Amino acid sequence: MSTSKAWAEYLARGVPPQKRYLIGGNWKANGTLAQTAGIVKILNQGGAIPLEAEVVIAPPAHLLGYVKDNLRPDVAVSAQNSALTTKPGAFTGELPAVLLKDFGLNWVIIGHSERREGFGGPGESDEVVATKTKVAVDAGLHVMACVGEKLEQREAGKTTEVVLSQLNAIASKLAREDWSKVVIAYEPVWAIGTGKVATPEQAQEVHESIRAFVKEKVGAQQAALLRIIYGGSVKGSSAPGLILKPDIDGFLVGGASLTSDFVTIIRAVKSP
Repeated sequence: MSTSKAWAEYLARGVPPQKRYLIGGNWKANGTLAQTAGIVKILNQGGAIPLEAEVVIAPPAHLLGYVKDNLRPDVAVSAQNSALTTKPGAFTGELPAVLLKDFGLNWVIIGHSERREGFGGPGESDEVVATKTKVAVDAGLHVMACVGEKLEQREAGKTTEVVLSQLNAIASKLAREDWSKVVIAYEPVWAIGTGKVATPEQAQEVHESIRAFVKEKVGAQQAALLRIIYGGSVKGSSAPGLILKPDIDGFLVGGASLTSDFVTIIRAVKSP
């Protein structure tokens, strides 16, 4: 059976195309050209991707062209960040969303905790993240917009307050129709790169609150179709338990996306 026919049959079962699980891989600032060739080979030889899954990987900027030209066509390529500016110009070191779109990309990650913190300054504020999300959407990109709390905020019982405050900033910039191009990535900062993973129950609780917020502030249809993905040291061993939760619609994977374990994570997606 052809992929297109099989996908048509999958949709005939009543699953809207926006609700395919999204499996994102964020390579961060990793990858020599030789290492990248090896990772691309793993993905290219990783076997069929489940029809229920949409896979997107985000290499660092200097590798975008190589990966785009050498990766299998059923895996999309994303930038890890884009600029505040709405058009090209004298913005040294920036990647305007319109240029990413012109280059042939359809995805970008915005507001990762590593962008919100540091880089020689206070990092990107909620306002900056929200504005960049809107700029990217207006340029025609799909956005994985990241939210998440720090360990001290979770321990103080402020997880929902922090996450929904970040989300509210994004919602304040978006028109209702923009939400079809937005995925929310919940990434608890305390679980990124630490080896710690939120339990399925902890992740589900936050995802459920995100969907309820969008339903109240934006609309029931947007909330129902919104994909909310989990990120935070996801591995092949933890993915099956997480993906079973009703409001977890996929993953944004960090370190494991640089290894063959990413293929295991992709295969954790089950038919509905």
